[in-house]
Amino acid sequence: MAAGEDLDTHGRLPGAILFVCGMNAIRSPMAEVIARTILPAGTYLASAGVRAGERDPFVDAVLDEIGLTLGRRQPQTLDELEDDYFDMVVTLAPEAHHAALELTRSSAVEVVYWPMPDPTVATGTREQILGAYREVRDRLKRLIEERLASRESPSQAGV
Repeated sequence: MAAGEDLDTHGRLPGAILFVCGMNAIRSPMAEVIARTILPAGTYLASAGVRAGERDPFVDAVLDEIGLTLGRRQPQTLDELEDDYFDMVVTLAPEAHHAALELTRSSAVEVVYWPMPDPTVATGTREQILGAYREVRDRLKRLIEERLASRESPSQAGV
């Protein structure tokens, strides 16, 4: 299997997916909320960061543009997760990928890396900065649709 491919041994949608980025403030919470609208309702979804972070108002703005919201959700770290069993961990930043590989080295968890740009490095006008956030949002949506939603879920496979 080539690097970056997300097929498990049966080509099925994992039942529990964790999205991880640096501070769970931008990329991973966006991925979680977008995945909730695309993947089957029975799919357990969560997100976390390697380090503690603060909620980013630009995330709320770009999610609102497509009718989504994080609600009252606040960033959380891997240590703060209520559940730690996942079939797949999708990492969105280099430090998150290294942390996920370390955490899962003795378990049979599929870890995939979807490199995502950090929109906080964008400079310029508010509109230019929002553009960087939109790019991340749209890229996450496309990857979730192409690499996860296209999989056959266990319930659809008669499992």
